[in-house]
Amino acid sequence: MDKKNLAITATQVRMDIIEAVYNAKSGHPGGSLSSADILTYLYFNVLNIDPQNPKMENRDRFVLSKGHCSPLLYSVLAERGYFPREHVKTFRKIDSNLQGHPDMKNIPGVDMSTGSLGQGVSTACGMALAAKLNKKDYRVYSLLGDGEIQEGQVWEAAMFASHYKLDNLCIVVDNNGLQIDGKIDDVMSPYPIDEKFAAFGWNVINIDGHNFDEIEAAFAAAKTVSGKPTAIIAKTIKGKGVSFMEDKASWHGSAPNEEQYNQAMSDLNEIMKGLEA
Repeated sequence: MDKKNLAITATQVRMDIIEAVYNAKSGHPGGSLSSADILTYLYFNVLNIDPQNPKMENRDRFVLSKGHCSPLLYSVLAERGYFPREHVKTFRKIDSNLQGHPDMKNIPGVDMSTGSLGQGVSTACGMALAAKLNKKDYRVYSLLGDGEIQEGQVWEAAMFASHYKLDNLCIVVDNNGLQIDGKIDDVMSPYPIDEKFAAFGWNVINIDGHNFDEIEAAFAAAKTVSGKPTAIIAKTIKGKGVSFMEDKASWHGSAPNEEQYNQAMSDLNEIMKGLEA
């Protein structure tokens, strides 16, 4: 998919995120919106997957380690054709399979059930090692939050991945700088993130997580690395695309009311009009 259509699709993904959280009256819009460009590029231009055959044996795997941002994953899966877009409006409803956190048993396209922070990336490491042991050529990708990497388990996984030379593993850290309690460097600073992963033996790439050229170059570079895993540190804006949500920690886990919903959709529709002009 070319850059213009990627931007259009990412904007539609953001609309779907707002629809999901608004209809549920709960959820996590801020970190979902910040990662929309990254996941759109990954699902449309990188992953070897087939929406018609979600369990294809040699498919690439993706693990949403920051599982509370499920509105993002569901919206991308819907846009990619795993289920109808209208289903995002059933997010967190009692009779819906789109639970508050990803469920690998009941949602097509979900490779791992996640929610407890830190555990997803550990599972991704296991998947990558399994590919090595079974002599398979699929790759494994995982998205982490920058607040999530305050979890000690993340660094155990980092040590594991480096030790076993998991060059088929690529993680992205969504560095929007905010978590539920405020700025990450006030709560428990993980900085410098790039130097920490490098110290654990990882190949590290710093990018603007809203720039498709940089996203493209980073994922392409990751595929060329031999003998070590890759960590892409993506600088992003929490709540990206919605004026009153941008760079506000309060929108980490809050749902918009009707007035806010209408404003959010108006903001995104304006962006879409500009892209389609």
